Amino acid sequence: MPSIDVQQLRLDFPLLQRKTYNRQIVYFDNAATTQKPSKVIDITSEYYQKYNSNIHRGVHYLSEKMTEAYENARSTVQKFINAQHIHEVIFTSGTTDSINLVAFSFGEKFVHEGDEVIVSHMEHHSNIVPWQMLCERKKAVLKVIPMNPAGVLDLDALESLISPKTKIVSVAHISNSLGTINPIDKIIAIAHKHNVPVMIDGAQGIQHSIVDVQKLDCDFYAFSGHKIYGPTGIGVLYGKEKWLNEMPPYRGGGDMIKNVSFEKTVYADLPFKFEAGTTNFIGAIGLSTALKYLNQIGMDKIIAYEEELKLYAHRKLIAIPNLTFYGSSDKKAGIFSFLINKIHHFDTGLMLDKMDIAVRTGTHCTEPVMSFFGIQGTVRVSLSFYNTEDEIDYLVESINKVKQLFK
Repeated sequence: MPSIDVQQLRLDFPLLQRKTYNRQIVYFDNAATTQKPSKVIDITSEYYQKYNSNIHRGVHYLSEKMTEAYENARSTVQKFINAQHIHEVIFTSGTTDSINLVAFSFGEKFVHEGDEVIVSHMEHHSNIVPWQMLCERKKAVLKVIPMNPAGVLDLDALESLISPKTKIVSVAHISNSLGTINPIDKIIAIAHKHNVPVMIDGAQGIQHSIVDVQKLDCDFYAFSGHKIYGPTGIGVLYGKEKWLNEMPPYRGGGDMIKNVSFEKTVYADLPFKFEAGTTNFIGAIGLSTALKYLNQIGMDKIIAYEEELKLYAHRKLIAIPNLTFYGSSDKKAGIFSFLINKIHHFDTGLMLDKMDIAVRTGTHCTEPVMSFFGIQGTVRVSLSFYNTEDEIDYLVESINKVKQLFK
């Protein structure tokens, strides 16, 4: 089955080699954060040890070396997502920061009283709350694309929700709690037909898809480094040049200015207008290293392997009696949310942990999804290319043990 040498690649991830209680850890919490390859860990350590100095501010060797590496990282991201211009890549602290940037800056410029913002029912809180805050501040209206019990968005409803007052649509590429792969190309096409820009929350999409922002024609795309095998505290906002030029800065401070006086401040050009203060430049270098690592393996090979692993996991999990699944779209990533009988999801997670399996339990920051299904939370298993069929077999065996323990 493998289109990649999984066992060899697993050796690149130090944490996967360790034991938690009795055996080597089985890590199925990849939607929350992914493990880091040695190359990423080593490069961040190397730059702290050898070149640590602030960027864009010094003429000395260390600062120039760090600045060069930081801007090279921006170029790596540009190529990875196929942005047209390098200055369309803004470094942020993560997806949440990127969405907040657009909600505030785009909102300040383009959203007024009575205007409308559209999100979907399956959004992560990070793609709900910033828009709610904007709507409250501007006295605008938040509209919601409904979904059906399979966890599929109603695109006909989206068409009817859009009005002359709609200013932006913001949706997830892949649902973090249901695994649904949303038809973002169709959503973008529908919105653009009405001249409405679209923001994509790519927190779960960037690591499981080949993202080409020019082909998608999205206006904004956001993702986090730690979800795609890079460091924490670094993320990306891609934005079309035409929007970024018109949007006011999100934060003020150093590095985002051309000149400052008490009478007037002139802002820097893109991308620096949106990168106030000292950014996480070493995190950006680590993210760049992670993207290069994935390119070396081949994103097409990773996607093909993850698809096969997802199908294998689905066959095995669906055969377990009394498992209730949430999210049954035909187009689905390797994310499985479920409940076992009447066992509380937290208890299931605790028991699996004692069997050296790391899963996520709770609402997954999607409380509206849980309310839709009338539940308090689920157990979530999320896959990566470093997971194996043997690990899935062990998960099934362990779930059956949990069922026996609570029988």
